[in-house]
Amino acid sequence: MEDSENQCVIFNGISLTVKREDQLHSEISGNKYRKLKYNILEAQKQQKKALLTFGGAYSNHIAATAAAGKEYGFKTIGIIRGEELKDKVTGNPTLSYARSCGMQFKFISRADYRKKEEISFIEKLVKEFGDFYLIPEGGTNQLAVQGCEEILTKGDANFDYICTCVGTGGTIAGIINSARAKQKMLGFSALKGDFLEKEIQKYTAFNNWQLIIDYHFGGYGKIKPELITFINQFKEKTGIPLDPVYTGKMLFGIIDMIEKDRIDRNSNILVIHTGGLQGIKGINEKLRQQNLPLIV
Repeated sequence: MEDSENQCVIFNGISLTVKREDQLHSEISGNKYRKLKYNILEAQKQQKKALLTFGGAYSNHIAATAAAGKEYGFKTIGIIRGEELKDKVTGNPTLSYARSCGMQFKFISRADYRKKEEISFIEKLVKEFGDFYLIPEGGTNQLAVQGCEEILTKGDANFDYICTCVGTGGTIAGIINSARAKQKMLGFSALKGDFLEKEIQKYTAFNNWQLIIDYHFGGYGKIKPELITFINQFKEKTGIPLDPVYTGKMLFGIIDMIEKDRIDRNSNILVIHTGGLQGIKGINEKLRQQNLPLIV
């Protein structure tokens, strides 16, 4: 089992321990490494030659799957949300990286993308691309949860709170399953709404967790200048880079909750850094177009 380093930091007088999952692998970042681990093994067991998955313009999962395919000898196919991206691959850091790893793209409309879990849609993909091992959007399935159950180690048993980002629910479900009963899991949603609670409940029967929905900054991929300021200050003071889609929002939320006495500042808090730093380049391009401060 791969272990990541725990790094103790102090930010604005608040002490936290950050589990540096972002440093697990140079290309297959953080929780994506965990999610892909057992899916890769299963694909090898089934003697599949190709991996097919789904994602958007700056998807960490698309980048990680492409890198995993290159490393483990799989052809990779990315079904990308947004037909308008077809002619913009060169200017998109995530997609250009995935292509450099050998990933083949199919760009589809948002309407078709919503059909990605329908059997008839998958059957059309099989006809077009041949046999493949299917990995869901974001990488979450039972095998992904199994991989995320390995994030916590015996040395993490003394923490009162364990905090992580939530996108599809697989990472926090794995952490919940492997945590001690006395520990409280806080999941910081990158998306609007509380619908992710049902997704998490698909993969865990425990109830020592809470989904925090107050720090999405407008929704998935949405950012505001105060978030950028926070991310840059956090890196300056701790040396730890954060991304604006997941980890930046989570850390902003944790600090805010402690400052507002929603979390006891004397608690022993473990923060899972899920990676996703590859997305910063793409976000900075958007910020540059809007004449907003950049993530440094």
